[in-house]
Amino acid sequence: MQAPSVRQRPSRLRFAVRGLVGAAALGALVLLGGFLAFVSTIERMERRPSGRADGIVALTGGAQRVGDAIELLAGGYGRRLLISGVNERTSREEIVRLNPSQGRWIDCCVDLDYRARNTIGNAIETRRWMRRNHFETIAVVTSNYHMPRTLVEIEHALAEGESVVAYPVVTDGFEIGRWWQDPAVARLVGAEYVKFLAAWLRTRIEGDPERSHFAVLIGRGKPSKAPVRMVAEPHLHAAN
Repeated sequence: MQAPSVRQRPSRLRFAVRGLVGAAALGALVLLGGFLAFVSTIERMERRPSGRADGIVALTGGAQRVGDAIELLAGGYGRRLLISGVNERTSREEIVRLNPSQGRWIDCCVDLDYRARNTIGNAIETRRWMRRNHFETIAVVTSNYHMPRTLVEIEHALAEGESVVAYPVVTDGFEIGRWWQDPAVARLVGAEYVKFLAAWLRTRIEGDPERSHFAVLIGRGKPSKAPVRMVAEPHLHAAN
C-alpha cells in the first residue's frame, strides 16, 4: 500500500481546520440569532394581567417586584401572595415598613418563603404553595429579563391543568431596547440568556425538579419539605 503523499496530508489538515472553523462560525450565528430572539421576547412595558388568578407569586431579587405584587393583591388579581426567596434577615415587619400603605394586605394574605435560593427553588416552592392552597392559576411577578427563565422553570414544575400568567416588572432606567449601548445591560441580558439556555436544556432532560441533580448541586442540598409557615415563623421571631 502506498503511503499518503506529503501534499495530501496538509490538504486534509486544511480541510479539517476549515470544517471546524465553519462549524464554529455556524454555532456562533445560531447563538447570536437565539440571543436576538431572546431579547425580542423581553417585555418593554408593564401590563396588568388580563384576568384574575387564584394566587400571586413574587420572586425576590428586584427592587420593584414585591411592591408591584402587593399592588396586584390589593387590586384583587389573586387571593393570596407568596413572596419566594426572602432573605432570612428580612421580617414581615420590614416588608410592611417598606410598603406602609399595604400593611393590612401583608398581614392577612402574604406568605413568606425563606427556602428558595435560586429559580429552581422558586419553582418548587411555588408548586408546593399552589397545591397546599388548591390553586390552579397564578400570576408570577419578576423582572422582565428574568421572566423567560422563570416561566421555563415554573411551567416545568407544574402539572397539566395548572397555569401561569406572567407579570414582568420593568425597572426604571433599564433600557432593554438599546442593550447594545449600555455595557451593564448587555452583560446582564447576555448572562440571563446563557442561564435561560441551560434551564431550557435541563428541563428537557430532567423530570421532577425536586429530584433534579442540578438543583441539588447549585442549592447545596435537597429541597426542604417543611411547610412555608413552619420555616418562615422562626425567622420572623429571630428577627424581632
